[in-house]
Amino acid sequence: MAITIYSLCTLTSLACAWLLLGSYRRTGHRLLFWSGASFVALTVNNVFLMLDKVVFPDFYLLPVRQVSALVAMLLLLYGLIYEKE
Repeated sequence: MAITIYSLCTLTSLACAWLLLGSYRRTGHRLLFWSGASFVALTVNNVFLMLDKVVFPDFYLLPVRQVSALVAMLLLLYGLIYEKE
């Protein structure tokens, strides 16, 4: 059951990133770029979560997951603060 949930979360993050970056490519609004980049980092975070919990349960990947989540939030925060329209 956990594999299904982790997979669906990863696919949802990937779909959000795909849609946001595709919309950025069409419109050129930079906030869409930063949001899409944030969701790319969240997708990487979800992949690390799946690797940590399912594939390699003996390895401690929590610091890697936390760094990827921090990068994702910093990208979104930068986009929200510095991209004014």
